[in-house]
Amino acid sequence: MPKTVQIRDLDDHVYAGLVRRASEIGISVPQLLRAEAGRLAARPSMEEWLKRTRRRSSPLGRVEILAALDEQRGAPADAGR
Repeated sequence: MPKTVQIRDLDDHVYAGLVRRASEIGISVPQLLRAEAGRLAARPSMEEWLKRTRRRSSPLGRVEILAALDEQRGAPADAGR
């Protein structure tokens, strides 16, 4: 069964931004907020995301990862180590 949510005390600039974004895509502010609430509810919390990513293993070790980052940044491979 659908639920109703009311948001009070929005700053004027926040509401104006919502109106602008909603009008840009041709929907009402409530429709925009409903869609955004759905996306927010579907996302995992930071804690859930960290639990999931910690379970993943990688064939690369710390040294290989740091070397790849240094290469992308253009830093010497042995700088600061």
